[in-house]
Amino acid sequence: MSLISFLKEAGEKLLHLGKTAPAESTPETQAASAEGIVSYIQSQNLSTDGLQVLFESTSATVTVSGETVDQITREKIVLCCGNVQGVAHVNDELTVKVPASESTWYTVVSGDNLSKISKSVYGDPNKYTAIFEANRPMLTHPDKIYPGQVLRIPALA
Repeated sequence: MSLISFLKEAGEKLLHLGKTAPAESTPETQAASAEGIVSYIQSQNLSTDGLQVLFESTSATVTVSGETVDQITREKIVLCCGNVQGVAHVNDELTVKVPASESTWYTVVSGDNLSKISKSVYGDPNKYTAIFEANRPMLTHPDKIYPGQVLRIPALA
């Protein structure tokens, strides 16, 4: 269980807050926002038993719980929750059936591309495909990353 920070201004536009200030959002808009995130997770074909997502607009926090089959799926679900515009934190309460080592996280900055990130973390720009594959299906193309996006960086075997 951990609290992971994200850049609130970056990400998928899924939340249903409309033009109301976070303090004025209603339980209905928060529930609709949570449902938008659940739909996004499901569209990525990420399997979870008992998936529950709650969105608290005043703190811009998503709480996600349930049980995943493996650590990779857990991390991808957390990224689906956090890489959403309007989300600043993800409270990860997911459990894993088969525990494994955690990946590291990398927040994309302006001017980054996967080759540059790969050179920075692995010392080899040609290993960018490992980062791309680790973030699929959320990433659909190696060139489609954006500043503020958080990526999984897997350990290389």
